[in-house]
Amino acid sequence: MMRRRRPLMRAAVVGGGAYVAGKRVAGRQADQAQAEDEQNARIDDLEQQQAPPAAPPAAPPAATGPSLLDQLNQLTALHDQGALTDNEFTAAKAKLLG
Repeated sequence: MMRRRRPLMRAAVVGGGAYVAGKRVAGRQADQAQAEDEQNARIDDLEQQQAPPAAPPAAPPAATGPSLLDQLNQLTALHDQGALTDNEFTAAKAKLLG
């Protein structure tokens, strides 16, 4: 019976040693993963601090239609041609000038 105990004991020792080694490796991997996660979080925080501020919203584009002077000249031309009466011309000019 002594011969049989030695192989069983050897298997128990080898198996126990492998178990302990596996636990150590798993613990180191978990520690390393946690350290990497913390480092990534710090890098993200730094990137957010260094990011340029968002550009302010652009002002609405100015009207590219005819200028006030051009519109007044058109009204005067229409009035001179007789297409606008004196009252219509005065009302349109007041509307343009605000």
